[in-house]
Amino acid sequence: MPLLDVKDLSVTFARRGQRTVRAVDGVSFSVEAGQVVGLVGESGCGKSVTSLALMGLLPKKRGVTIGGSAMFADDTDLLKTDERSMRDIRGRDIAMIFQDPLSSLNPVVPIGVQVTEVLSRHRGMQGEAARKEATDLLDKVGIPDPARRLKEYPHQLSGGMRQRALIAMAVACKPRLLIADEPTTALDVTIQAQILELLRGLVRESGTALVMITHDLGVVAGMCDTVNVLYAGRVVESARRKPLFAEPRHPYTHGLLGSVPRLDSARGERLHAIRGSVRDVLPWPDGCAFAPRCDRRVDACVGEPPALVESIHRHAYRCVNPEPVTAEVSS
Repeated sequence: MPLLDVKDLSVTFARRGQRTVRAVDGVSFSVEAGQVVGLVGESGCGKSVTSLALMGLLPKKRGVTIGGSAMFADDTDLLKTDERSMRDIRGRDIAMIFQDPLSSLNPVVPIGVQVTEVLSRHRGMQGEAARKEATDLLDKVGIPDPARRLKEYPHQLSGGMRQRALIAMAVACKPRLLIADEPTTALDVTIQAQILELLRGLVRESGTALVMITHDLGVVAGMCDTVNVLYAGRVVESARRKPLFAEPRHPYTHGLLGSVPRLDSARGERLHAIRGSVRDVLPWPDGCAFAPRCDRRVDACVGEPPALVESIHRHAYRCVNPEPVTAEVSS
């Protein structure tokens, strides 16, 4: 059984006098222990809302409707768990690394207090024992002079150090599942590589399952075992990493891969650009949401939503006119 099994997750935002927005529309995926699963797509496709729904961090009483199920460790539905129980699960069993470390950390509280708070809440550690453990955690994630950093405030740390501090807080209780929402955003390339290597090591050493949310296909290529490509709130393609990169079937996935610079490209070769913007969508009940931007659009793309078709090697895609297969690729 998977550690996390998400089925038909939907999130709808409704405000008085405004159009109802369905940010997540029937997303399904699973995560096994020790596995790295990627959620990939442009901004606005529903990646972060999916993670917030799983963590119970969406305001359910403010026009937000959440449907579907998210079974964690076989018997806990995260979408139906009350807030008091979720406070016990968050940090202890499931942890999240947020996208912007500067806004995620409390600016008026020293780093040490924020780290030891997690240890106190979930592991019952107090005083010197908690401070020693916090120092060891900062050292483990590669922060130099960790004892001094515990006394400093977030604004006194660099972007890379703030991200490492967030990771230290996330892994303090050795969670079974870690959700990383764009963990390398706004970091330079060298720091990005260090953060990704740190996450890779944590997964390898502890067997923690990792959900990697990103729009960076380079991160996906180096980290993920299975990839789910989202568009307009739905999974449009899902496959193991190698088949997805070798033979993308959905035109959107093909366009994303084609827009990435390659070292083996011929001099002067132009990058592929997906025309339009993420706002140019067709409502899913009326057909394929990607149809207005798709170069392979046919009449069958409009009228009814395409079903998720599964081909060889658990490679699934939601398209009536997929990209052709040129060679059989094993997983």
